[in-house]
Amino acid sequence: MIDLQLIREAPHRIAESLRARGTTFPLDELLALGAERRRLLQEAEELRALRNRVSEEIARTKRAGQPAEREISHMREVGEQIKALDPEIRSREERIEALLLELPNVPHESVPRGASAEENVVVRSWGNLRRFDFAPRPHWEIGEALAILDFARGAKLAGSRFTVLWGVGAQLERALITFMLDLHTKEHGYREIWTPVLVNSASLRGTGQLPKFAADLFQTQDDLWLIPTAEVPVTNLHRDEILPAERLPLNYCASTPCFRREAGSYGADVRGLIRQHQFDKVELVKFTTPETSYEELERLTADAEAVLQRLELPYQVVALCTGDLGFASAKTFDLEVWLPGQGRYREVSSCSNFEAFQARRVPIRFRPAGGGRAEFVHTLNGSGLAVGRTMAALLENCQQEDGSVVVPKALRPYLDGLERIEPPR
Repeated sequence: MIDLQLIREAPHRIAESLRARGTTFPLDELLALGAERRRLLQEAEELRALRNRVSEEIARTKRAGQPAEREISHMREVGEQIKALDPEIRSREERIEALLLELPNVPHESVPRGASAEENVVVRSWGNLRRFDFAPRPHWEIGEALAILDFARGAKLAGSRFTVLWGVGAQLERALITFMLDLHTKEHGYREIWTPVLVNSASLRGTGQLPKFAADLFQTQDDLWLIPTAEVPVTNLHRDEILPAERLPLNYCASTPCFRREAGSYGADVRGLIRQHQFDKVELVKFTTPETSYEELERLTADAEAVLQRLELPYQVVALCTGDLGFASAKTFDLEVWLPGQGRYREVSSCSNFEAFQARRVPIRFRPAGGGRAEFVHTLNGSGLAVGRTMAALLENCQQEDGSVVVPKALRPYLDGLERIEPPR
């Protein structure tokens, strides 16, 4: 959520932000509602001041033994006027709140300007693209041939975009999760957390998924929602808290299943592990001060990159342009891993700085070390990594002509030393 005072004092900045994002928003209505609310509040305040002043005069008049019926009658009228103003003020405040929840974050000045993903900027790349002596296959063909990915039975059990993992496939999923958690907790300094995968509406509003993205979420019958990412419960851990500055930054990681309807992706990525309704992900979340949040974004991105480097999977880091930036993000780096079977890079992690956007919605504050008024923290998160997409990249990059897949050295200790996944005989 954006500070209403900033919107009032610098509406041109918000308007420019909306233009850069290529989105529309009733900014004039929001400003008008704010002006109406201030006018009504001032009117109510003046009436209350009048009532207080006249009430004192009535008390003095009564003590003097003089009649005050006219003044008392007038104050009843003033009380009715105040009472009538309260719902008017409340209705403006409710509409303002609803509009603020729909207003996207302001992009950081360093975010590239652009209308769509085609104008994203490649910041750096890592690893060499492997040259194959044969035509590389996509991961869904590899996984089915190895009898570790079963899309047909996933569809039978639940529907399209669900998968069953057999044998080494299930072990590989578990190995990737444990490898990622070990790397982030033992080397990068994150604290591991286990959270519920069902959350309330307040948690989703706090991180920006509600109300805007309700169509992408799975809701139960008792106002609970399946999480689309561990970002939601982990960020809300400190909801309504004031954190001491000396504890910041806080670095958390969590492995959870994630659930998304993928409502806007009909017909896209219908095959394979790229766009599933249920998938595992290791999430990294940071709480920090405004002064250090962009340094922490670089660290967060590097921590996610380390997973791909250890697995020897080539990738590129992409700075998202304003037109491709997520609703709540002020700046985002995507990690895109190379998939030779598809001949393209695909996103495997988004690392974002939300500045105070989420913290203001939640809210979460910190107390400066020298004392003074509490300020909103800056929140950051990123995938470290999306497990299914990492598995897809591993299968495609490490495939062999005989149909086997070589296990990256960093992952072998998590698979009892297994060096190669062989096709069934």
